[in-house]
Amino acid sequence: MRRAQSALEYLFILAAVLILVMVTIRVVFTSVQALNSSVTEYIDTVKDKILETL
Repeated sequence: MRRAQSALEYLFILAAVLILVMVTIRVVFTSVQALNSSVTEYIDTVKDKILETL
């Protein structure tokens, strides 16, 4: 009985860790996408300013 309880506890801990990893990966990907968008907008602005001065 104790082995079954230990195995069940292990599976719950594993599930919790996987959920935390999934949430972390999602946050990282969302942050990377936002950063990519910001950098792209900044590059376009700088490019436009350079072309205006030529």
